[in-house]
This record gives sequence, C-alpha cells and structure tokens, in this order.
Amino acid sequence: MAENEADSAAIDIEGLVVHSIEARMSQDRFMSPNCCIFKTPTILRELNKKAYVPDAFSIGPFHHGRPEFEDTEKIKSKYLQGLISRSRSKETILRDLINSVKHVEREARECYAGSIGYSSDEFVKILVIDGCFIIELLRKMADAELIEVDDPVFAMACMMQFLFHDLILLENQVPWMVLERLFDMTVDHSHPRDNISLIELGKLFLHNNFFKGRLFDYLLIQDTKHIVDLCRKMSVSSFAGEEDQLGSDWTLLPSATSLVEAGVKIEEGESGSILDIKFDNGVLKIPSLRIEETTETLFRNIISFEQCYPNCEPRFTSYAMLLDNLLNTAKDVDIFSENKIIKNWLNPEDAIPFFNKLYYNTCVNNFYYHSLCKEVNEYCNRRWPRWRAVLVRNYFNTPWAILSTAAAVILLILTFVQTWFAIFKK
Repeated sequence: MAENEADSAAIDIEGLVVHSIEARMSQDRFMSPNCCIFKTPTILRELNKKAYVPDAFSIGPFHHGRPEFEDTEKIKSKYLQGLISRSRSKETILRDLINSVKHVEREARECYAGSIGYSSDEFVKILVIDGCFIIELLRKMADAELIEVDDPVFAMACMMQFLFHDLILLENQVPWMVLERLFDMTVDHSHPRDNISLIELGKLFLHNNFFKGRLFDYLLIQDTKHIVDLCRKMSVSSFAGEEDQLGSDWTLLPSATSLVEAGVKIEEGESGSILDIKFDNGVLKIPSLRIEETTETLFRNIISFEQCYPNCEPRFTSYAMLLDNLLNTAKDVDIFSENKIIKNWLNPEDAIPFFNKLYYNTCVNNFYYHSLCKEVNEYCNRRWPRWRAVLVRNYFNTPWAILSTAAAVILLILTFVQTWFAIFKK
C-alpha cells in the first residue's frame, strides 16, 4: 500500500511539474506582431539611465502609479476636463471615449512588450487620461488661444522642459492607434483649428522642439506606432539612403582631422534630414545638428526602438556609428563647429562623449553608410588629394605663407633662368 501511495505521489508531482511548465510556456509566448513599445534593455540603460525614464510625467502603464508623479496626474486630469468642456456632447463624451478604447483594449495591450499588470478598467483608464492629455497638449501647442492664463504646463518653463524629455521616451508611450481614436472623437469640424490632423499636430510639435530649421510638411508618414516612431520616420522619410549588407571587409571612416589631412573637404549639408550624409568629388557634406539638453535622450530612445522593434532598419544607429568615428578629439569637434555642422548648446567638451557612447552595446546588421565609407576611403588612398592637402596646409594656409611660397618659387625660377643664360653664354 505504501508503495502504491509513493507511486501515486510521484505521478502527482510529475503532473504538477508538467502543468507548471505548460503554464509557463503559455505565458512566455513570443511577442505579438503589434508590439512596438518596449522597456529599454538593461545593457543600453546602463549607459545613461536618466535618458530612458520620465522626469515628471508618466505616460502609459510602464511608469504609472509612481508616487513622484502624483502632482502631474492632477495636471492630466485638468487637461482632460478642458478637452471635455469644449465637446458638444459634454454629458456623454467621457463615457464614449472609454468605450471606444475598450473596443481596442486587446490590440493596445499587444503594443506593449511584456505583461501589463492592470485590470481591464484600470488599463483603459490610463490610456484615456494619458491619451487625452497628449492630444490636448498638442492642440495647445498649435493654437495659443487654447492656453489658459493659469495653465499648469505653459505657465512654468521647467514643466515644458520636462515634457520635451518625457514625451520622447520609448517606455513612456500611448499607441498611436489609441491616440487617433481619442482624437477623432474630440474633433470639432466646425472650428478651423480642428482641420489639422493628429499626424500634422505631432509633426508640428517635433518640428518646433527637435527639428528646428528643417521642413517636413511634404512628408507622407504612414503606419505610425507612437511619438518616438513618428520622430524617427520624420528623419528617415526625408533621407533616401541606400541599404548595404555588412560584410567581413567593411570599414568605417577615419576621424575628421584625418580626412582633412587626406584632402577631404568637410562642409555643412543642406538636406532636410540629419541622416542624409553625402560625398561628392572630395567633399563630405554633413547636415547640421543642433545639440541641446534633450538631444541625447531623443537619439538614445530612437536607437533603443531600432534595436527592439523586429526588422527595424538601423538608420539612427548607423548614423551614431559614423559620427562616433568622425569625432574623436577636440580638433575633430572644431572642424565640425567651424563648418556649422555641430551647433552645440552644451559645453564643447561634452560633444565627444556624446557621440562616442550613443551606439555602444547595439547590433547593426545593415549599415547604411557602407558605400559612402568605401568611396571616401578610396578617395583618401589616392596620392594627389593627400599631397594637395599637405601643400595647402604647409605652404598656403595663411597670406604670409602664400607670399613667402610665391617669393621662393619666383626666386627658384630666376635662379634657373640665370643658370640657363650662364650655361648658354659659354
């Protein structure tokens, strides 16, 4: 009897183990094809933790409920109230917004990597409040008439700076398809200001705060996932770069100083995209980049998105790799600054570590500047450009050097003529 009981117990234990493993496998499924909002991998986060977590505003479920964001939750509620107050159906609009998001709750959950530990009602509540806050904020940024005198965001300069940082974090996003549903339900077509689409409001926000001086109105942007994706698409869509498969023999560029010594001219490019680096007839043209407080945060989160989102083209990661090789010393930074390629609002000494650490611990399978690097390196290996650069650097770099070189050449010619006459007079 004891033996039968032992066998039975063993069978029960085996059954529990099998059930446990099966349950684990069902929970640890591969991520949904809709997944587009990720927690930054630890290996990337360790390089600069502040670049991946919100300062003041929690958007979406990943950072929701943290005590340090209690005050800004009140701001989001005030913005929701303002949005509802302009609706023609004030009594039912909030219920309609909730029901609309409930219809896509499953798809919205699938946008987030990993499980979301909130109930259906709580998750929908987060998306409605945060989504409406973003929409109201974008509308106010586009139409100053909507900004109240005591607006808690626009009345405080630091609050706006916090928002510029927090809205471009990969972990701090609401799916774009949720924003579109909320936006469409709160549009007042009778008012001229509501004739602008959500995608245009998003582009306007990013243009004014992160892409100053560049034009993106003509861009056709489709299948947007969230604000970080929109920001990436604005640059990628205006850059018709070519895709190159990395091979075992690929090489990047030497430093800017080495290129100049080899006879390459480095000039400011005129493209609308910072990614659109070109090389033509010995001239490397690099579009200008304004480095501000939020630039590193923006770049790091776009690169994190490229690293996490399946089959995403590593355009920004390739850009970071290229600039890391070009900028190694203060002299390299000076070359970029003198040619107005870097417009540095930070300390000049901060520019080198800024570029040197951007792409660390990333993986790039398709490098988008392979052909450009190959062409530049081939040009540098030719003798004439290098000799010409040496001549210019050593003999024609100042007016006095030019005069002294010209005088030496004239003296050499006169000496030759004098010698020639002396020989033939004999």
